[in-house]
Amino acid sequence: MKTVEILFWIGLFIVFYTYVGYGIVLFLLVKIKEIFFKNRDNKGLIDLPEVTLLIAAYNEESVVDSKMTNCLELDYPAELLKIVWVTDGSDDNTNTLLANYHRADVLFEPARGGKTAAVNRAMDYIKSPIVVLTDANTYLNKEAIKEIVSLFNDPKVGCVAGEKRVLSKDKDTASAGGEGLYWMYESKLKDLDSRLYSAVGAAGELYAVRRELYKHMEKSVLLDDFIQSIQIAMRGYKIAYSSKAYAAEGASLDMNEEKKRKVRIAAGGLQSVAMLLPLLNLFKYGMLSFQYISHRVLRWTLTPIFLFMLLPLNLVLVIGNPNSVIYLILLALQILFYVGGYMGFVLAERNLKNKVLFVPYYFLFMNINVFRGAKYLYKKGKGSGIWEKAKRA
Repeated sequence: MKTVEILFWIGLFIVFYTYVGYGIVLFLLVKIKEIFFKNRDNKGLIDLPEVTLLIAAYNEESVVDSKMTNCLELDYPAELLKIVWVTDGSDDNTNTLLANYHRADVLFEPARGGKTAAVNRAMDYIKSPIVVLTDANTYLNKEAIKEIVSLFNDPKVGCVAGEKRVLSKDKDTASAGGEGLYWMYESKLKDLDSRLYSAVGAAGELYAVRRELYKHMEKSVLLDDFIQSIQIAMRGYKIAYSSKAYAAEGASLDMNEEKKRKVRIAAGGLQSVAMLLPLLNLFKYGMLSFQYISHRVLRWTLTPIFLFMLLPLNLVLVIGNPNSVIYLILLALQILFYVGGYMGFVLAERNLKNKVLFVPYYFLFMNINVFRGAKYLYKKGKGSGIWEKAKRA
């Protein structure tokens, strides 16, 4: 019984720390740091550098015109902003539509090798000192490029992560509401991480790197944006975060489409932990290791396991300690949470809306997909950079 008790409290601590505690610790550390050390403003006027906006696309004919309109409206000198599309494997009208835009350089190969391979190839072509990477189905705010460039005034910054915003006409659905809430929380953590030391990775919807720091990756890498940005940080540079440069995209069409995203992210996360084993060394990487383990590693490894162990462990403890009020209360809360999650699932399946119940449903859904991601990696070995896209609203 003692072993069960120890496992239960360790598991409860890890789950709490991963999703709540780290945010609290991070907030307090940032406040303490900013009391004693004032942030230097590196956003003074400088000569604007040439920037390449790189868009990796596969069969994106439905968004080419709207994406190019967005690119041409960006507030950055046209002569300094190169627009490059890499469209390997596209067999729809993507390339035909892009031919109508003289400012768009198109790199195309008939074979589809996946996003990582496409970006690797494009980087050999690009000469600009700063490369901004974005997706074809995301739309940037007009000031995004200037905001990103300003953060590179700090020579210690090797990568800049923009903010992801999820847009939906109907935010009460499980996919839109859950994803939107998740990214609001995630964006706050990224901001705090950046203010403490460095953001922990960047998302492919919008991020930028110094061209000289980019390193080719294996084409089997699933989260190329995350691995690339973290490897830059491991070389002593920082990942800055900007909420003033953001990419907006629609929510997943439904929870089945959201599942595709979550399985890919989970599989990529587990792959990343294996590829970035040296970063677990707190003695070598210090604060970056602490942030990486707290913000990423636990979510992709121990936390989902302990989360689903807590209920049976709690049940064993209640049976063994029937007079323990604390274990009874914790068991009741867990059962209530799972019932709420199941009700959220039922409502989502019936296209009924309930913001409160979608929270436990999306939380459980997110953690279940970590196991699905592990299953995918086990079946595919190293994995593949080629992935079926999730449909967006």
